[in-house]
Amino acid sequence: MTNILLVTSSPRGTASLSSRFASETAERLKARSGATLITRDLAANPPPHITRAYIDGRVAAAEARTSDQVEAVGLAQALVDEVKAADIIVLGSGMINFGPPSQLKAWFDHITWPGVTFGYDEAGPRGLLSGKKVYLVTAAGGVFSQGEWAAFDFQTGYLRHLLGFIGLSDVEIVRVEGTVFGPEAAQAAIAATEAYLHAVLEKAA
Repeated sequence: MTNILLVTSSPRGTASLSSRFASETAERLKARSGATLITRDLAANPPPHITRAYIDGRVAAAEARTSDQVEAVGLAQALVDEVKAADIIVLGSGMINFGPPSQLKAWFDHITWPGVTFGYDEAGPRGLLSGKKVYLVTAAGGVFSQGEWAAFDFQTGYLRHLLGFIGLSDVEIVRVEGTVFGPEAAQAAIAATEAYLHAVLEKAA
């Protein structure tokens, strides 16, 4: 059976377009295949910023870890296990100050784990996760996919790089942008994203 992992991160709740379209993507994929769906809302339950307990604990032998290290590594292992179990990952990110939300960065800090999700060989770093499809849903009030503001999109390219670094290279990017220029522009932006997402999912059928 196909397993889908939905990760949302926007602090905007029901007003979040990244969460809306990420959830819609996951639900449509689930309905099509009868897949199981695991949801992790990083805004509702944000992972802590990584600490020394995590940094030291992840390289320590299991039997030598302190209680703080056991807790920190245990959380990271649970997050990694969710990613490993997923055949499809749907990731929602709403731009905050030109980048992803800090809770999403914290999630990546936990799952980007040397020897577990990436390693090194004679050719350099190598992602250890593969064979998974990722739908990366990004939202921004302005237009960052092209034009003069494209250089300030530190969200989409960064997230795609992090995914690729751990081996998740099959990434479909779904953008919703240009929603701050008035109600008509917002409606047009949402309609454009809906049409694009429909085409993407039809092609994946």
